[in-house]
Amino acid sequence: MQISGKTFLVTGGSSGLGEATARRLIEQGANVVIADINKAGIKLAAELGAQASFIVTDITSEEDVQSAVNLAVDTFGALNGVVHCAGIVVVQKLLDRDLNPASLELFTKGININLIGTFNVNRLAAQAMAKNTPEAPDNERGVIINTASIAAFDGQVGQASYTASKAGVAGMALPLARELSRHGIRVMTLAPGVFETPMMSDIPDEAVAALGAAVPFPKRLGKPAEFAAMACHIIENTMLNGEVIRLDGAIRMA
Repeated sequence: MQISGKTFLVTGGSSGLGEATARRLIEQGANVVIADINKAGIKLAAELGAQASFIVTDITSEEDVQSAVNLAVDTFGALNGVVHCAGIVVVQKLLDRDLNPASLELFTKGININLIGTFNVNRLAAQAMAKNTPEAPDNERGVIINTASIAAFDGQVGQASYTASKAGVAGMALPLARELSRHGIRVMTLAPGVFETPMMSDIPDEAVAALGAAVPFPKRLGKPAEFAAMACHIIENTMLNGEVIRLDGAIRMA
């Protein structure tokens, strides 16, 4: 799919991976709807200009996500793609030091936002994209890029909710791609490693440095612009479909 002139919904687009993706899409001539619960997206959309719009969006809300999809269609004429970056990190051990069990509410929150929220965005965006006029030469109507994590494969202690939710996102790629193929819609998933995002802001500097040093090459944290570059490549490379791509510098979490 050609990026220029197309319209993309970027969830979690107010900061981090989503912000970098929104910026790169705009640079390449796309229209972008930034959907985020974080209202910093208002300022970002104003900075990016007429090609960008912002809407406050809880990805677990059918009404909110439908409103974001409608904004893309009503403002720019169609929805051609989604880069779904919204999500949270949940950290808690199954049993704490005093053998108290983990919070079921907190575990459920992680699953609800990361996994069910992803499904919610996919289903409503796919409905809009399936109505697009197919484009030559492959009769493509749209593309969905979801965000998992290397935690889906290398889950660490305390990451049961996060790992389960991201493994679910990774697992959806192939069945959704197979189903949506009849509509000319591709589904891909990116599994980033340790990246410089707001999620890292609560981690001590020495821990961040250790994470960067653990990456075989390059020995540093990933940059959001590198995630954005891969997302744009997926959009443009029609043969990429139904796959999960690790973007991690070859790190395997201990």
